[in-house]
Amino acid sequence: MIDQSCVFCDIVAERAPATVIRAWPETIAITPISPVTPGHVLVLPRTHVSDVADDPDVSGLTMTRAAELAAEHPAANIITSRGAAATQSIFHLHLHVVPRAHGDALPLPWTLQR
Repeated sequence: MIDQSCVFCDIVAERAPATVIRAWPETIAITPISPVTPGHVLVLPRTHVSDVADDPDVSGLTMTRAAELAAEHPAANIITSRGAAATQSIFHLHLHVVPRAHGDALPLPWTLQR
């Protein structure tokens, strides 16, 4: 199912531009508008799922692809959010694969900010 009002559904349906890094039958990986580290990608299911709890099967397949991409880096975070209070701003499941390096100074949302 595709949600006609969802920007990620538009990207999946090729109605909106995106830099596709990798594509699989059930998911795609794209470069986010503002990557926070070199190699940062978003992994999206091709079907509209609002968040990680909406459809565990789709979430599991999406995580599998994110894990494959994370394995290409010596260190990485895989991050997703569920709900506005958890910083979700686009309500289509997406996993951030964020390559990391010692001293990159990228704080996580729950890291004590100074």
